[in-house]
Amino acid sequence: MITQRPKGTQDWYGEAMHKRTMIEKKARELCKVYNIKEIITPIFEHTVLFQRGVGETTDVVQKEMYTFEDKGKRSITLKPEGTAGAIRAYLENNLYAASQPTKLFYVTPAFRYEQPQSGRLRQHHQFGVEFVGSKSPLAEVELITLITTFIKEIGLKDAKLHINSIGCSNCRKTYNDALLEYLREHEDQLCPTCKERMKKNPLRVIDCKVPSCKEIVKDAPRTIEYLDEECKEHFEELKHLLDELEIPYEVDTGIVRGLDYYTKTVFEFVNEDGFTLCGGGRYDNLVREIDGKQDIPSVGFGMGIERILYFLEKENVELEPEPSVELYVGILGEEAKSEAYKLVYKLRMAGVVAETDYMDRSVKAQMKYANKIGAKNTVILGADELSKGKAVIKNMDTHEEIEVDLEKIAEYFIEDK
Repeated sequence: MITQRPKGTQDWYGEAMHKRTMIEKKARELCKVYNIKEIITPIFEHTVLFQRGVGETTDVVQKEMYTFEDKGKRSITLKPEGTAGAIRAYLENNLYAASQPTKLFYVTPAFRYEQPQSGRLRQHHQFGVEFVGSKSPLAEVELITLITTFIKEIGLKDAKLHINSIGCSNCRKTYNDALLEYLREHEDQLCPTCKERMKKNPLRVIDCKVPSCKEIVKDAPRTIEYLDEECKEHFEELKHLLDELEIPYEVDTGIVRGLDYYTKTVFEFVNEDGFTLCGGGRYDNLVREIDGKQDIPSVGFGMGIERILYFLEKENVELEPEPSVELYVGILGEEAKSEAYKLVYKLRMAGVVAETDYMDRSVKAQMKYANKIGAKNTVILGADELSKGKAVIKNMDTHEEIEVDLEKIAEYFIEDK
């Protein structure tokens, strides 16, 4: 139907739009304090970027991408996540030529073809940060403290940090051999997808959500048992820094994250009901995967805004309310129209929320409308008010009335503000 939105999408307006705006505002405010600069990348990219960056063995690439051929016969994909596009922009625009590190954030729409459910939509929005150029665990700590602060300041119950290390390419080979040996003993019981994953990327089997596969992998070898010295030192330093900052965490060897570009640190913030609020980690090989030349260490995270809004509602968290109309200026007669709008314009220029009549309603209907939109105060301008140079301001809650000179009405509210 023309008048029905596509499945898995949402129209944003009213209270929901206000809440989303407040979440994005808080994200931007925090990033400003952390000296993280905003980046906006195209809503679509060449498909190969996600195939190489996100990984061909991931569910995102295999099952969830919106991919199409444009009129130039190019394969194009609506972005399923923000990291690959941000790193592509970092490389294409030579952002590495400036002093490092480079810290970028984005609030972006993302598209995944999956069954819509609470907090998950086919078109959703992500708040993400990419910290490019540092191999130090301090980069992970910076993002973790930002997320911790964000969750606290928007009023969600404290979500616990879960961390793991999946090692690097040096120690991954030894681990993959051990994991494959274990999985072959249970291959007949694995789902078809995991049987295919065994051949291309055995680590992905650990992340399978099929109950029978989850039961099998709970006793599988863990990456943390096969870390080389560098990865082990990195993980130990990360834990030490978190301890020093008194940020509680749990080492969770079941976390591998769902995208192929992760190396070393992976983390998630999980609420008390076991739901993941956001996740991220280190991806030291992604730059080379995309440009084939440079090794530039990086770390980042992504957070679904709809998912955050879902949990805010579930926990009955009230955000800062939408600004109310401070003054409704009623109009009585044609001669009052210009004066009414001059007053409204002056108030708005001073940051006062003001409204007036655009529908040629009767005064009675205007007062009903003012009440409906929650105006705190009303004033009516007509011929008498214009000739006397005075008007009566009425407080809609207390019904108190005060007569004010017309030229001082704006100042009355501006000073109060």
